Amino acid sequence: QVQLVESGGGLVQAGGSLRLSCAASGRTFSSYAMGWFRQAPGKEREFVTAISWSGGTTYYADSRKGRFTISRDNAKNTVYLQMNSLKPEDTAVYYCAASRLLSDYAPSYDYWGQGTQVTVSS
Repeated sequence: QVQLVESGGGLVQAGGSLRLSCAASGRTFSSYAMGWFRQAPGKEREFVTAISWSGGTTYYADSRKGRFTISRDNAKNTVYLQMNSLKPEDTAVYYCAASRLLSDYAPSYDYWGQGTQVTVSS
């Protein structure tokens, strides 16, 4: 069982940066790939990025490459999402999730956090 709690969301101006954190409970955190997804109002949840259990492999949705960076610290049971050059269209609730597979497919994730709101003003 893995419990996930996101933090770090907030209101930022376009062009600004935010770093989201996702703290996991449970001793098996390091055996899971971790992903970030987001959901804007009226839209489906979409994949942002994912990282392998070791941190050695990362996977980004094309539109987020170069602006977003995922990382993890298994000693702290935490995964991070650094977001730079934010745009109003990045406004969404951001969720972290844990999966046995490195994947961009939401149903493959077994555990989800409650989400954190990111709002980018123009």
